[in-house]
Amino acid sequence: MKREKLQKELGIAVIGAGRIGTLRARLAARHPAVGFMAIADLDPRRAKTLADVTGADFHTGNNDEAIERPEVNAVFVSTPESLHSAPVRRALELGKPVLCEKPIALSLKDADDILETLRRTGGKLRIGYSRRYKECFLRAKEQMIHGRLGKVVGGLARVYNSRAQTFSILKRDPHATPVLDVLTYYVDLMCWFLEGNRPVEVVARGQHGIFKEAGYSAHDATWAIVTFADGAVVNFGISYALPAQFPTQGQSDRVELLGTEGTMLIDDDHKDHLLFSEKGIPHPYVPGHSLQMAFLGSNSAGDWALGDFWGSLGNETRAWLDHLVTGNTTVHTTPEQARVNLETTIAIERAVATGKAVRLPLET
Repeated sequence: MKREKLQKELGIAVIGAGRIGTLRARLAARHPAVGFMAIADLDPRRAKTLADVTGADFHTGNNDEAIERPEVNAVFVSTPESLHSAPVRRALELGKPVLCEKPIALSLKDADDILETLRRTGGKLRIGYSRRYKECFLRAKEQMIHGRLGKVVGGLARVYNSRAQTFSILKRDPHATPVLDVLTYYVDLMCWFLEGNRPVEVVARGQHGIFKEAGYSAHDATWAIVTFADGAVVNFGISYALPAQFPTQGQSDRVELLGTEGTMLIDDDHKDHLLFSEKGIPHPYVPGHSLQMAFLGSNSAGDWALGDFWGSLGNETRAWLDHLVTGNTTVHTTPEQARVNLETTIAIERAVATGKAVRLPLET
């Protein structure tokens, strides 16, 4: 099939020079179609540092300055979760396609503002749920497409991490709780696997402890049962409060799907590749934190190896840049799907807070 070329050269603006913005920028700098790159961060020193690392053509402490550059024709929004709305909407208003980090926002109002701008401008927006681009979950989706499980009647998705990483997230944004910031990945996966079958009810419970004592509202553990429109029930669970020396370097997870004609079990705990080092192993997410024992491969974004970045975020970033050049279809989460994910995680937190079942869609 002949490849359709939509544009010969990409001009990329990366908004946010934190951990994920840095990875996006370094990956974009290596892409053969990227001919111009601008970096923006509200801390201009961080913008300059990342521009120096990537050889970017422009850097600024003003997000709009980068988005509005005439050379820029696509935008990555990698700001903290609560600051997604303004840069996403500005890029869409200028007709520039956007890949925004998950979740789409931390409030339904911000999400709806983004969706309204998208409708008004007719622009292009996708949300960076990079777990979709991990090979085990891509394989799982392929089996779902072929219907090999029959009708899915239930499932499970649970994820563990250490409190060291959670405190880094909460210090950045205290509203980015483990449910809203991380369990959302697994809500997205299950909604993707059960495509067209949306959540309709949530029952959930949580346990306060470590984070509450430190002054945050996040729960140490949260478990939810989500019922989907056709009656399927899925158990979602998260504990991001494991001891700081727990060996995971990111998300250790397990996903199960139970069908009338088959079962699929995905063990993604990463205990298959264990490293112990008396020299210590730097944590990829938490500066200054190291482990003596680590589950290699558990860093959710991926890993640097032999001078390049490998893993789900690398796959996702390259797929998006390729899509902008070729027009090929991708599996990036749509903004409408991302809003369902946000609504479901908000419902989980409401169900925990009230101790009552919460129906979806939520009244806003």
